[in-house]
Amino acid sequence: MRRVVVFDTSVLCVWLEVPGRETCGPADDFWDRERVQALIIEETDQRSTFVLPLATIIETGNHVAQAGKRRLETARALMVLLGRALDEEEPWAAFSQQADLWGDENLRRLVQEWPQLAQSALSLGDATISRVADFYARTGAEVMIATGDQGLKAYQPAAPVRQPRRRRR
Repeated sequence: MRRVVVFDTSVLCVWLEVPGRETCGPADDFWDRERVQALIIEETDQRSTFVLPLATIIETGNHVAQAGKRRLETARALMVLLGRALDEEEPWAAFSQQADLWGDENLRRLVQEWPQLAQSALSLGDATISRVADFYARTGAEVMIATGDQGLKAYQPAAPVRQPRRRRR
């Protein structure tokens, strides 16, 4: 079964070592650079697909631009990752696969649904990241949202039920 890792802003900032955002998550789900690197290595070895949602790119870019130091170096590192996604360089998914999520129909659905999600403290960025995860789950992939945000983690799609194969006689 194909596995997809959708990166949230919190974990991407840790991976890129954005000043002031080098760690994230609660004590029982703490993320630091070492944990992110271990995830990257493990998921690369498993041939997982990595996904950068548009909201993650924008939010991370905002944090980089507001950082007190290392802005240029960190901005370049973020753009290297975006370039890899645009080029569909393994293990990155093609960024264009998310295009339908920004079409009129999906945006109108977001217009209708997000105010209620906001009431439950789900940000607009997190709502769109959740939709990216759902998009990949509908393809039959097992999806992990790499995040230190427990609110967003709650929206991670359930793992698909594996159907046992029938034996041929």
